[in-house]
Amino acid sequence: MFTGIVQGTATLVSIDEKPNFRTHVIDMPTEMLPGLETGASVAHNGCCLTVTEIDGNRVSFDLMKETLRITNLGELGVGDSVNVERAAKFNDEIGGHLMSGHIMTTAEISKILTSENNRQIWFKIQDKALMKYILYKGYVGIDGISLTVGEVTATRFCVHLIPETLERTTLGAKKLGQRVNIEIDPQTQAIVDTVERVLASREAALVAAIPASE
Repeated sequence: MFTGIVQGTATLVSIDEKPNFRTHVIDMPTEMLPGLETGASVAHNGCCLTVTEIDGNRVSFDLMKETLRITNLGELGVGDSVNVERAAKFNDEIGGHLMSGHIMTTAEISKILTSENNRQIWFKIQDKALMKYILYKGYVGIDGISLTVGEVTATRFCVHLIPETLERTTLGAKKLGQRVNIEIDPQTQAIVDTVERVLASREAALVAAIPASE
């Protein structure tokens, strides 16, 4: 599990391409290395990956075909940066919201509005069926960052970013048309799905109770 509080950014220093498979090597921030071992989980742009090798600050991760298909990690090249967060431990402060590291879809940046000490970014989600889980003032994971949803329309939503978030994460350098990884808040998803099932069940019961016309 992760908290959505990005601990730093890491530069992708090497890519080993294989058929339907890729190994990423990143330059891990020094302060994130203590206690790191092979087999540990580290989120890259919100996607949970497993450490396969450690060589000083250079840490390797394997990406399977499905990961490359669903997330924006397959679009990265050497020199690009990713948001990184190590897995949460018991008694850690949950400054954002609990996140699984399982990316569900991506979203395209459709508008950027910049004002003094604030930036509003609008996203157009790829899987439109997931928009029902994007609620005003609800949580959403964007490239591994726990953020509060601002405005919501039928097809888009926005978030408001403070200077600290822009400086500490990769969102500060994002441009129109770029894709970000999206993780829906699991609690929101559970509530929406439960309400839909209850309403569907009640509707079915009402229909069954209506006498058939003669």
